[in-house]
Amino acid sequence: MDSQHGSPAIGVGMIGYAFMGRAHSHAWRTAACAFDLPMRPVMAALAGREQAALEEAARRQAWAATETDWRALIARPDVQLVDICTPGSSHAEIAIAALEAGKHVLCEKPLANTVEEAEAMAAAATAASGRGVRSMVGFSYRRTPALALARRLIAEGRLGALRHVRAQYLQDWIVNPEFPLVWRLQREHAGSGALGDIGAHIVDLAQFLVGEPLSGVSALTETFVRERPLPTASSGLAAVADGAARRGPVTVDDAALFTGRFPGGAVASFEATRFAAGRKNALRVEINGDRGSLAFDLERLNELEFHDHTEPAATAGFRRILVTEPDHPYLEGWWPPGHGLGYDHTFVHQVRDLMYAIVEGRDPEPSFADGLQVQRVLAAVEHSAAHGSVWTPVAHPGGEQGSPPMPSGTGDPVAVAP
Repeated sequence: MDSQHGSPAIGVGMIGYAFMGRAHSHAWRTAACAFDLPMRPVMAALAGREQAALEEAARRQAWAATETDWRALIARPDVQLVDICTPGSSHAEIAIAALEAGKHVLCEKPLANTVEEAEAMAAAATAASGRGVRSMVGFSYRRTPALALARRLIAEGRLGALRHVRAQYLQDWIVNPEFPLVWRLQREHAGSGALGDIGAHIVDLAQFLVGEPLSGVSALTETFVRERPLPTASSGLAAVADGAARRGPVTVDDAALFTGRFPGGAVASFEATRFAAGRKNALRVEINGDRGSLAFDLERLNELEFHDHTEPAATAGFRRILVTEPDHPYLEGWWPPGHGLGYDHTFVHQVRDLMYAIVEGRDPEPSFADGLQVQRVLAAVEHSAAHGSVWTPVAHPGGEQGSPPMPSGTGDPVAVAP
C-alpha cells in the first residue's frame, strides 16, 4: 500500500498485547515520528484470545482492527509484517506460518523454548530470505545507544585483545514465596526461568559486544521456591485466597550462574536471577582488554564507562561518557545533548533498523540464526547444570563444537545435540 506521508507503508499485525506488546505498540506508533524511515509502519491488526481485553488493548494502543485467531491475522491482506509477543511455547508455530505466508517477522526473545524449535525457525527464515522475506529476533538491548557505542569501540580495537567479560541480570520480582505460579514459572510455556527470560539477554549482549559466539560453558542453576499458589482465573496473578490455597510446582530455574569461553581467548562469567532482593532490572556488563575496559549499567543507560589503559597511570582511570551526542548511535532522531533516553527507545530503534533492512533487501540483525545461537548456549547451560557443572561445548551451525581446548580438571566434554 502507499503512504500519504511520502514513503511506502507496511501493515503490521501483532500477536500478544501484555507487557511486551505495550512496548512494541509504543515503538510502532513512535518510530516514524523520531526517524526518517524508508517505510512507514501502519498498525493494522492486533491478535489475542480474550475478545474484551483484546479490544481494550487495541483501543489503548491504537491498533486498527482485532483478531482472536492468530492465523486469521497472518492471512489478512493488510498485514505484511507479523510481530510475535507471545510466550515462547508458541513462537515456532506462529513464526514459521507467517514466514511461509510471505510475511516479514519480528519475534520476541528467546527465539524458542528448545533448540529443535529454534532450528526449525532458523531454517524457515533462511528459506524465506531467498524470497525476500525478512526476520529478526527482538534482543532490544542491543539498541541501547551506550551498548551500540561499546560495540563500535570494541570493533575499532580500543580495548585491544579481550580478556574478560562479566555480565549480570538481577531482578527480585518473585522473591516472595507466595507470588503466584504465572506462566513464566512453568517450563511448558516459558522453556526456562531466569535463564531464558533474562539470561538470554546477557548471552546475546556478550556475543554481540565481543563479536564471537560462546564456545562452551560450565553452569549451575537453582530453584529456590519449588511450589507456588495457583493464580485465580479472573486476574491471572492474584493467588487463590481461600485458606487451603491450591499450589503447583515451579518447573523452571530461579537463578543461573555460568562461566564461558570465547574462541578468541576471552573468558566470561554470567549471572541471571529473579531472587536478588532490591534489584529491579539491574543489567550490568563489563569487558576488559589489554588496552582498556568498558562498563555499562542499565540503571544508568545513557552512560558508558570507558578506561583507556594506554594512558599514563598518573591520569588514567574510568571516565563517564554521556551517550547523548548526535553522532552517537541512534541519537540523530532524538533530543539535544544531555537529554537522556529510556528503556522504551530501544524498541523504537528496533523498528527503525528493521524497516531499513526490509527496504534495503538485507537480513536484519539479530537474525533467527543469532537467536538459534543463543538457544544453543541456553541448552548447554541447562545440560551442564544437570550434569554437575560439567564443561559443555556449544554446538554451532553445521554441528561443529567450540574450538578452544578443554579447561583442565573439568571432566570429559559433553556435546549438546544440535
